[in-house]
Amino acid sequence: MSTDTAPGAAPLRLGTRASLLARTQSGTVADAVRAATGREVELVPITTDGDVLTGPLAQLGGTGVFVAALRDALLRGECDFVVHSMKDLPTGAVDGLTIGAVPHRAPVRDVLCSRDGSPLDALPHGAVVGSGSPRRVAQLLRRRPDLVVRGIRGNVDTRLRKVDEGEYDAIVLAEAGLTRIGRTDRISERFDADGWPPSAGQGALAVEVRTGVEGDDSAAVRDAVARITDADAEVTALLERAVLRRLEAGCAAPVGIAATLEAEAGADADADADRVALVAEVYALDGARAVRVTHDLARAEVADDAGRAAAAERVVADLLARGAGELADLAGSGR
Repeated sequence: MSTDTAPGAAPLRLGTRASLLARTQSGTVADAVRAATGREVELVPITTDGDVLTGPLAQLGGTGVFVAALRDALLRGECDFVVHSMKDLPTGAVDGLTIGAVPHRAPVRDVLCSRDGSPLDALPHGAVVGSGSPRRVAQLLRRRPDLVVRGIRGNVDTRLRKVDEGEYDAIVLAEAGLTRIGRTDRISERFDADGWPPSAGQGALAVEVRTGVEGDDSAAVRDAVARITDADAEVTALLERAVLRRLEAGCAAPVGIAATLEAEAGADADADADRVALVAEVYALDGARAVRVTHDLARAEVADDAGRAAAAERVVADLLARGAGELADLAGSGR
């Protein structure tokens, strides 16, 4: 642990939503910063519109409703940094803010949680499955067009209770969230990320900081936060995010993207991964059609923002050439 922080330095303030999952994620980041810097970190609870408004998430402005209040508090100086689930973070830049770290990434897959433990293919004909994500709805209907897929809101425990009480036969969640709160016992099936690509950045956390103005302590905060970045998580999650940004597709677009690190063919099993396998799929909302592309990339070429942007340009051009713009409302399609 580094202990180069000046004695008596004020605690760093980490802004967080109040849900169990958000507090767990923020607590993990706080522990990592303490271990890396020796500096105390305190959690600052912040209520977002997504926590108090009801209705379908896409109609409320998408997952960005969970982000805006945290960003506003950060810009006002009410906290020093905030933690987002990266899949919830809009891809557009915000003046005065930047991603300061991407910590170790949790499992990226989607999972099914059913009432009796049945996998997706064993659910009865016409089973009711809960998901508020257009991507997941399309993927579910693509695999099982007979299903009745209904929107669902609430925290993880609320959603699981709705399954237990019979309102839904099953729901689809991110494995990462269940892992972080210790509820993996509820998983009935894990969907392979290659065949069922998740949201861009799923399983990754984005630690957002102020870019700073002359005379404030933002530089010290950025230095402290940067120490907890995981290089593997950073390269995969930010590449997925770059593709989503180039598509100009938000949470309401049925798009799945997964980047996986792989060692060079023939390399030793313990060799560092130096290739990135990327799969991207765009779906019709009813799941009837999909466009899929795969790209094999050298890790070195996507190691920085410029390289990721160039790779994203090629991936998106490939998707559009195959008709992805006809399936979903993608601003990047130029339609």
